[in-house]
Amino acid sequence: MNLISIGLALAALAAAIGIGMIGGKAMDAIARQPEAANDVRGNMILAAALVEGAALISMILMFVAG
Repeated sequence: MNLISIGLALAALAAAIGIGMIGGKAMDAIARQPEAANDVRGNMILAAALVEGAALISMILMFVAG
């Protein structure tokens, strides 16, 4: 098993954990204040996209460096 595959797996795992935490915290926020659901949802999608983008950049850099 080479280091690139380990790095790719770690990047994907970190992104999955991060997006799961974002979703869980957003559900907590919506449960506390249902009237703010649209604002929370928009911020959640933006944060998840940033986490996903960071994961994709790290995966691309692993391919380039490897």
